[in-house]
Amino acid sequence: MARMPSARRREQLTEAAITTMARDGVAKATTRAIAAEAGVSLSVFHYCFDSKQALIESVITALTDHSVTVVREALRPRATLEETVRAGFAAYWEHVRDHPDEHMLTYELTQYALREPGFGHLARRQYELYGTAYSELIEQLHRSRDLQLRVPVSVLARYLAAVTDGLTLNYLVLGDESAWNDVLDTVTAHIAALVA
Repeated sequence: MARMPSARRREQLTEAAITTMARDGVAKATTRAIAAEAGVSLSVFHYCFDSKQALIESVITALTDHSVTVVREALRPRATLEETVRAGFAAYWEHVRDHPDEHMLTYELTQYALREPGFGHLARRQYELYGTAYSELIEQLHRSRDLQLRVPVSVLARYLAAVTDGLTLNYLVLGDESAWNDVLDTVTAHIAALVA
């Protein structure tokens, strides 16, 4: 087994955990299965993660980063604010369509953390990450367009997280792709109305 820096090894194990948890479920994703998915020994796994909580926190952070990265890249300024916002949402929805198992896993992780004694702080951390990510995206837009917000950044960030969360779950359950252009247009128009 090739020597790898511990930060890179943690990333490798986190991605293996995402694959394993998406396939088998959070409760059934054993350390042995995750180590096998990553192609490492159990001792390497335990060297990188000293607890299931640490692993789950790493998975939550990575899943959030996956989605935020595609949105951040799509948020380059366009002719209008609406076009820019629409591009960000479209990139996110494309990620949901391309990686539904990852998005289903986020909901399973929330439920798991809320039900498992001592893990509740991880569900809170997950939603704090969403708020932070949206705050950063709003600030990115603000810098590129000199926007005047009708609500504080923290309120808009939490609102966007709630809207995106609900719409993602709705899509995962109903899978009605034909409705999503209209939904995205509605969300875009509403978000743009909160910005001057």
